[in-house]
Amino acid sequence: MKPDEIHPQQARENPEPREGTSPVPWFVIGLTAALLVFGVIYIARSGLANPPQWGDGRSAAELRGAAPAAAGAAVDGAAVFAARCVACHQASGAGIPGVFPPLAGSEWVLGKPATLAAVVLHGASGPLTVKSVRYDGAMPPFGAQLSDAELAAVLTHIRSSWGNNAPPVDAATVAAVRKDTAARSDPFKGDAELLPMK
Repeated sequence: MKPDEIHPQQARENPEPREGTSPVPWFVIGLTAALLVFGVIYIARSGLANPPQWGDGRSAAELRGAAPAAAGAAVDGAAVFAARCVACHQASGAGIPGVFPPLAGSEWVLGKPATLAAVVLHGASGPLTVKSVRYDGAMPPFGAQLSDAELAAVLTHIRSSWGNNAPPVDAATVAAVRKDTAARSDPFKGDAELLPMK
């Protein structure tokens, strides 16, 4: 096409961009490399000895995880609750409205220890009424994950927290419930199965 044949519409268009042999400028490559080196050095020089207030408040011991309890040693029910229960029932024991019931002031928590132990051992699903409010969530079973002592400790913790004032639960009670309900393989069906046990 000759220059005199170029239409005005073509003349106003910009030429096609060309990538060339160096698509990324050298200063960008250098800056990226410098940031990478800085990050590696920063992480290598950081330690777990920094004060907890610099992070999320956990100490170095908490970050390493708790050592397994020795045989006969007391189990920390609050630690078991924080590890297994807090996501659903919340640190305040208030639960999540409509889905996970509250533990604070719950008639199930303050009621029979054997019923509470059975629920935690085998879980529950379907509609469950707590403090005259219906909840329709699902609680997983913890019988295979926690020992009798751990279950007793967490049950004692929830029965004495958030204004609850109920007697502690011992490992013998949990062991008896575990033995009595050993044939059960599925969660309790909410109010339908739990109300008679209340």
